[in-house]
Amino acid sequence: MRELMFGPRRFSDIRANLPGISAKVLTEWGYAVEPVMQELGRWAAASPLHDPTLPLSPVSFMLSLRTMLDTEAARNMEAEVLFTIGTVQFTARLANGAMPVMRDDAKDPDVQFEVPAAPPLAAVFYGRVVPETVGVQITGAPDCLRVHFSLQLTTQVRSSINAKRLKAGCLYQGP
Repeated sequence: MRELMFGPRRFSDIRANLPGISAKVLTEWGYAVEPVMQELGRWAAASPLHDPTLPLSPVSFMLSLRTMLDTEAARNMEAEVLFTIGTVQFTARLANGAMPVMRDDAKDPDVQFEVPAAPPLAAVFYGRVVPETVGVQITGAPDCLRVHFSLQLTTQVRSSINAKRLKAGCLYQGP
């Protein structure tokens, strides 16, 4: 097990180093550790060393969105949201305080976000930047959903992110 921790690994590499363990078991283990990873993500975002201006991949943005969601506040919300980030599509299904995300194309989403890269989406969701100013195209009912998502950040993370933006001299005000 210990040799698996020396640098990044593809799923096939991990599976090859754990003979006798199925892909199903590894996937279940991955899902089981998600709450721990999300707590680490919230802790890292609140760190004074966190730099919100660093590059962000589409997958990292979607994981961040799930991590920063205040599940208690989102308990009574429902929405299906399609994110097209470059050539990748994700569908987030918000219901009962949970937001599973799948790599697929929603057939009839409530809202669609389309953008060439992930950082502008982070500015919209976490910084309340006007989408048009950073090239984010939204179709559907964006006003209601954008407000809901931006309000779902935990208070600690929201204030930490805002302080870092102001210190970095960003052009927009955070939440």
